[in-house]
Parts: sequence; structure tokens; C-alpha cells
Amino acid sequence: MPHRPHPPTGDSASSARAGGRALALVGIVLVAVNLRTAVAALSPIFSQISVDVPVDSVGVGLLGTLPPLCFAVFGLLAPVLKRHLRLETLLIAALCAILIGHLARGLSPNYAVLALASVLTFAGMGVANVALPPIVKKYFPASIGALTSVYVTIMALFSLIPPLVAVPVADSIGWRVSVSMWAVLALVAIVPWLGLWMRDRRSTAAAAPAASDSRLDAELLPQVSSAVAGSVWHSRLAWSMGLLFGATSLNVYAAFAWLPEILIDLAGVSPAQAGVLLSLYAGMGIPFSLLVPVLASRMRSVGPLIALGLVFYVLGYGGLLLAPAALPWLWVALAGAGPLLFPLVLVLVGLRSRTPEGTVALSGFTQGIGYALGALGPLLVGVLHELSGGWTAPLVFLLLTLVVVVVAGRVVARPRVLEDDWHSGHSVP
Repeated sequence: MPHRPHPPTGDSASSARAGGRALALVGIVLVAVNLRTAVAALSPIFSQISVDVPVDSVGVGLLGTLPPLCFAVFGLLAPVLKRHLRLETLLIAALCAILIGHLARGLSPNYAVLALASVLTFAGMGVANVALPPIVKKYFPASIGALTSVYVTIMALFSLIPPLVAVPVADSIGWRVSVSMWAVLALVAIVPWLGLWMRDRRSTAAAAPAASDSRLDAELLPQVSSAVAGSVWHSRLAWSMGLLFGATSLNVYAAFAWLPEILIDLAGVSPAQAGVLLSLYAGMGIPFSLLVPVLASRMRSVGPLIALGLVFYVLGYGGLLLAPAALPWLWVALAGAGPLLFPLVLVLVGLRSRTPEGTVALSGFTQGIGYALGALGPLLVGVLHELSGGWTAPLVFLLLTLVVVVVAGRVVARPRVLEDDWHSGHSVP
């Protein structure tokens, strides 16, 4: 009779799971490091890039819309890919795309290659965006808030670093090195996920004769069926999550594209001061990235957090409209605090779904819809500025987008999960 492998003992299984969680923690941190580096790596050095790769203002604008656009498209595709790939495999593929994209951007001989390489880079980031919440739920189901806080904070921190180092590196070594050097971070991030992928294959092979073991089955995520993926499109909760994320993304990407010019024209600051204020805007997300996920995971209703983000937005935009030159740093700080809704929605992906399958589906839908709306921000603000010749209309438009936050926030604030929609057979009342 052939020898059947014995399932691991309690102590060895516990040790193996602990080792897997430690490796997953390192992997989650390293993935987060890579999720925003490419977004701000080009804009500070376009003058150097244009010497070798001609880039006009239209080209710059297109490159600026690529991040949220790719995050949207590939965020919606990620659950489809998950039907055929394990989460660990999906993350490895996403990191490989980021790595190759960074290198290709640095080697670009013309604008077309630069744009296509950027699409590949942001595609990898879009897939990884969606894969992280279910990865956290898989390895740390009891610490969703804390782990979301960690990786969102790291994302915010590493969105500040590329603008600070891009120019010095480009000046001393060249723009191609400045653009492509971020591939090193992607390469490092692949290592722990390769380790987890190999552990997973070994444990799956060993557990095959005992596949009915519920403990082992629970450690494998189910596929996202087409029925589940379709059901998300009919969920009021899912649409509200997507719209809330979309309103936040629209405001954030509009600010990154236009806030310096708004401050120069309305507040009379210098370009250097406008750059510092833009850093202040981005930096405001760091403390909220630490606090909001932890608070949200402990609150029955997240309504107060949504209201707080709404108040910050109104005060910030109101100050820029009514007294821009009085306290520009205060208005920028308040407007930069409004996107606390971003880490809030990310942690709610795990908290507003009951099953790993639901988490994957809700993550893809929320970020797909959200980033699609976010891609409209820079474009619509630019068009309104061009048509009106000033910044009043664009700022009023941004204020009007907050109506979406109010309407969607009322649904999202309720302590209800996505699967309730499926079981009830209708949308959330």
C-alpha cells in the first residue's frame, strides 16, 4: 500500500502558519512600497526627458491620466484573472509587470514606448491594488484594520519619495537611471511572494490526499465565480463603495495635476513654494493612513469618519475660493486631509465583505469604478479652467463632487456586508 503523507501536527502546522504570516507581512509591506513610485517619478524631470524623448503638454497630460485609468481597467480585470491564478501568483505577475515597466520606461527611445511602458507599470500596480485587501484577509483575518493601516501608510510615504530624489539622480547620473531605478524595489518585493508561492505548492501537494480537511481547505481562497462577479454590479453597497472611492480619487488626482497652478495664480506663491505645499497636501495622508483603518475596524458605523473627510474638503476648498492668499498652507492641509476617505474605503473592502470571494469581487469593483472616475479629475478641471479662464469654476466643481460623498457615504456607513445583497436577492434598501 503506497505511503500517504501525514498531515502536519498541531505544533508544526502552527509554526508553518506563523512562518507564512511573517513572510506575508514582509511581502505586503514591499508590495505597498511599489504601488505609487511610478506615479510621481516622471513629472519632476520632464525637462530632462524631453531632450531625448520629445514630450509636449498634451503628452504630459496623457501620462498624467494613465495611473487612475490603468488602475480602473486592471482593477476590474483583476477578479477575472483571480479565477485562474492564486493570489500569490497574481501578485508575482503584477510585480513582474511593474519591474519590466520601470526598466522599459528608462530605456524608452520615443514617446510611444514611454507611454506603453507606463501602461504596463500602472497595470501591474492596478492588479496589486486589488490583490492586497484579500491577501490581508487571507493571512491576517483578525488584523484587517491594522494591516491596512500599515500598507496604506507606506503607500502614502513612498508617494513622497520619488519627487524628492528624481531630480538629484537625474542631474548626477541621468534621467534614464532616475526613472528605471525603482525596478530594484519591485525585484526585492517578488522574493517573499516566490517563497510563499513555493510553500503553498508544497502544502497543497502534501494535503492532496486529505483534501477534505476543512482546516486545509480554509487556507485556500475560492475562485470568484462569474455569478458572484455579476452580482456585485447589482449591489447598492458595491456601487456606493465605488462612488465614494471615485469621488476621493477624482479630487486627489485633480489636486496633484493642478494644485500648484491654482496656488500660484490665486495665492501668489512662487513655483518652489507651490511644490512644498503640494508635498504638504500629499503628506497629510500619512497620519490618517495610520489612524483611519484602525478606527474604522472598531466602529459600528463609519459615518463620523466620512463626515470628517467631508468637512475637511469643504473648509479647504472654501478657503481657496474665499481667501486663498490669507492662509494657503491651512487650506492645502485641510484639503489634503479630506482624502482620509481613501484608506477608509480600502479597509472597508475587508470589513464590508464576509467571504474571501466577496472581498476579491468587492475590491476589484470598488477600485475599478473608483479609479475610472478619478481619471476624469485632471481632465475636467483643466477643461473648466480653459473655458472659464479662472479657478472659481474648477473649485466649485470639486465642491459639487462632494455630493457624491454624502449620498454614497450614507450607504457605506451602515454595518452591512456585500453578501447580504446576494442572499436577499435585491439591493440594500
